[in-house]
Amino acid sequence: MSKVEQRVCDKILKRSEVGKEKYGTTMEREDLSRLEWLKHAQEEAMDLAVYLQKLIDEEEKKEPCKDCRCQSGIPKWTRTSSLEEFEAEES
Repeated sequence: MSKVEQRVCDKILKRSEVGKEKYGTTMEREDLSRLEWLKHAQEEAMDLAVYLQKLIDEEEKKEPCKDCRCQSGIPKWTRTSSLEEFEAEES
């Protein structure tokens, strides 16, 4: 396991402990329906989308880099859906 993966695992364990303290239960709880779990997941995903939009807005306000192929401060490869598309654009 890489150091990056280990840090993620460590954070998951810590988050699990915080969740158990805060909610008094674990993810093995059985008091929620499948629909309720899906709604919780959707709410978490929407929070993520908000965090991502905030960071995107901040990056777009930055001046473009002079030493890379940036446009509006965002590297070109981040605006494509895949590395293959990026490489095709470069050809």
